[in-house]
Amino acid sequence: MSGSAGSERGQSDWSPDQYLLFANARNRPIHDLITFLGRDYSPSSIIDLGCGPGNSTELLAKRFPNANISGVDSSPAMLAKARKTLPSIDFTQADLRTYKPPPGADLLFANAVFQWLRHDERISTITRLVRSLKPGGILALQMPDNYHEGSHRAMRDMTETSSLAPHFEHLSREQRPWLDEIEPPLAYYNALIPHCRAVETWTTRYVHALDDYRDIVEWVKGTGLQPYLNALPAHERVRATFLEEYESRLRQEYPRARDGKVLLAYPRRFVVAYSAGF
Repeated sequence: MSGSAGSERGQSDWSPDQYLLFANARNRPIHDLITFLGRDYSPSSIIDLGCGPGNSTELLAKRFPNANISGVDSSPAMLAKARKTLPSIDFTQADLRTYKPPPGADLLFANAVFQWLRHDERISTITRLVRSLKPGGILALQMPDNYHEGSHRAMRDMTETSSLAPHFEHLSREQRPWLDEIEPPLAYYNALIPHCRAVETWTTRYVHALDDYRDIVEWVKGTGLQPYLNALPAHERVRATFLEEYESRLRQEYPRARDGKVLLAYPRRFVVAYSAGF
């Protein structure tokens, strides 16, 4: 993720430092999405939705130095980091489910944020944001599509079969820590095309060579694993036990490569919607 969509992600705030442990790898899809927009593309106004600690905002500022760029996120900690890194850029705290962009944006850019929304609000929120664009504006987004990957399957299994499973039994649908699966490409196309002159969507399967299973744990601690930890009692030993059991399950999901590395596959869905107009 780049940042947060709303308060549904858990009661505890997010750790920018934890998230940025793997900054280079996390930035690859940002570079790819910016590159897709084209060498000649030159927006004058950009809003970075779910800007997180500002890593995506910084890359946008480097690529589009003449644009007026702002960032939006729901996490105070992420925004504090972003403001410290990029003091000349305006950052706003908001929940994307209700956020209304100021008129006139050429580009709404969203790196790894919409996966945090539930099925019943994800596509409707994206569609509402597309409709807010001025004629000819673009919404460009990417989000992890790893519901069926071993890293995330192991998280869900932990809530049913681990020694700590009783801590998850009382959670409601809204409180459950696992995210809803990303909808198929056709769902995005059908929802957006009535408001757009074109919709492009694709999936890229990134594969990150990590040194050890603990690196996978540290990677997802900054994103998808945190809601699971937030659902547990705020007791160091309890959470350590959860992480130990989770790492043990990862060893079953990911065989080591010949050189001892562990390959973490990370599919990401991309959607670029071009609003109707000139």
